[in-house]
Amino acid sequence: MKSKVYFIDLRTSFKDNLLVKIGRLVETAGLKEVISERDLTAVKLHFGEYGNTAFIRPVFIRKIVEMVKKAGGNPFLTDANTLYAGTRSDAASHLKTAIQNGFDYAVVEAPIVIADGLRGKSEITVPINRKRFQEVYIASEIHHADALVSVAHFKGHELAGFGGTLKNLGMGCASRRGKMAQHSDLSPEVKKKRCIGCGDCLLRCSQQAISLVDKKATIDPKKCIGCGECILICPRGTIQIQWSASVPVFLEAMMEYAEGALKNKKGKSLFINFLTGISPACDCMPYNDAPIVRDIGIMASTDPVAIDRASIDMVNGEPGLSHTCLETNKGPGEDKFKAIYPHVEWTHQFEYAKQLGLGTDDYDLEKI
Repeated sequence: MKSKVYFIDLRTSFKDNLLVKIGRLVETAGLKEVISERDLTAVKLHFGEYGNTAFIRPVFIRKIVEMVKKAGGNPFLTDANTLYAGTRSDAASHLKTAIQNGFDYAVVEAPIVIADGLRGKSEITVPINRKRFQEVYIASEIHHADALVSVAHFKGHELAGFGGTLKNLGMGCASRRGKMAQHSDLSPEVKKKRCIGCGDCLLRCSQQAISLVDKKATIDPKKCIGCGECILICPRGTIQIQWSASVPVFLEAMMEYAEGALKNKKGKSLFINFLTGISPACDCMPYNDAPIVRDIGIMASTDPVAIDRASIDMVNGEPGLSHTCLETNKGPGEDKFKAIYPHVEWTHQFEYAKQLGLGTDDYDLEKI
């Protein structure tokens, strides 16, 4: 059976501005069926690393908050702390960054609750009994919420190929221990001939697993937790994932964590993807490169697999923009994310998500 995915474009008029259209989108997609009176509702989003500007505008989040209140819910904005060393690696820094990026109460009209506590250790163990994990570690305040509204900025991602709803659930709802578990099979390697010994990776490694030996970066596998931060920060692309063995495992792990995040939210979740500012890399980066395609619109669905599949199809259906990192697959219908991350078989996450019963990638797109 096909799942329904609802879509609004970005065309507006005097009587029908984008905020009005967002309200109509979430209402049509079934927000009132998801939220009951007085439900503590986690609005799960990404506040953006400090220096990144591709994250969803706070004014759009305020409209979603307004609609949750209208449906009878009691909303709070939330995300879990990061595994890597950055501006969101503990609750105090995370809150500061969120406010600096515009997500303060005066703008969004909802409080912020960091879901896994001060140092990322507040978690709930959720049994799932799957291939990769028997149990997963979900940020406690997301688990304890009565309802969940996932609001994801759709973009490229270095390890998953793309980041949308499924990543917002699987990686984003995990505690720090959960994030470590998902990354644990990823083993970065240094291409010694290309390393210039700049030391940037040393400064960003939260585990002090990298040192300079003969002026070349060297990773200690006993200390490395596989977070991928060194891969992101290297200015020359010297540090790389050992793709062939690692990526399918990572994608399956992330899907199992998405299942864990939703396990007590059956019929109580709505998923929203913003196809705007579609940058090639994650909002965890302290900068964002030029968007690879034009701003397209916003989607909503109660099926996390269908909404990501529809988002991929819509992005790939666009012509690639000039003056971006996109060097191949620029034509309409060509795979933009494969062009950026050729070693990532992003379709694997859909296949595994379907096996887990998370949803279907067979969808009907309804423009409203």
